[in-house]
Amino acid sequence: MSTPARRQDAVENRNRIVEAARAALAESDRVHLNEIAKRAGVGQGTLYRNFPNREALLAEVYRRDVEELVTAASALLEEREHEPVEALRLWLDRVVDYAEIKRGVLAALEPAAWQDLVAHSHSPIEGALGELLDAGQAAGSLRADVDAHGVLVLVACLSRLDRDEWESTARPLMNVILDGLRLQPRPDALAPVTPPSGATDLSRKNRRQGQ
Repeated sequence: MSTPARRQDAVENRNRIVEAARAALAESDRVHLNEIAKRAGVGQGTLYRNFPNREALLAEVYRRDVEELVTAASALLEEREHEPVEALRLWLDRVVDYAEIKRGVLAALEPAAWQDLVAHSHSPIEGALGELLDAGQAAGSLRADVDAHGVLVLVACLSRLDRDEWESTARPLMNVILDGLRLQPRPDALAPVTPPSGATDLSRKNRRQGQ
């Protein structure tokens, strides 16, 4: 096998290992390397050459999820068929998937390890969300009194959900957050209500009888 072919094979093996670990995390907080190797279709030696321990593998899963989430914000806005609000909705849907994996990573790692990961991911994610909010505010479809930091505070509340209620509850709650971000028409901007036919004449008649 030529050197480029070996390199491509190594990249594919690494990607399969990461995807297998991601799938395992979506199912359980308990991640075993031998099970991940089986899922990925690689040997134990291949897994350990890429990731010497469980912490290194989970950190790579987390970093990739953050990278994909951040990249998705600009990509969604560049797609012409997506209005800013729709781009934000699709991105927040991705956040639900990201948050589920994040829960698994944090549960499987020691505090010192995951705290460093979270600290380095916060600013890129906040920047990506800020880009989406700016687009929606410029289009007049999102309220302007909430920033990315405030939205992430609300999203963080989803971490209170138990694993068994995540699938049924996380996305509906995220939709509530999105609805709260939409710019609602002011009461004084609402169109006046036109009374039913004949109601004006009846009202005048009643006023005259009361005089």
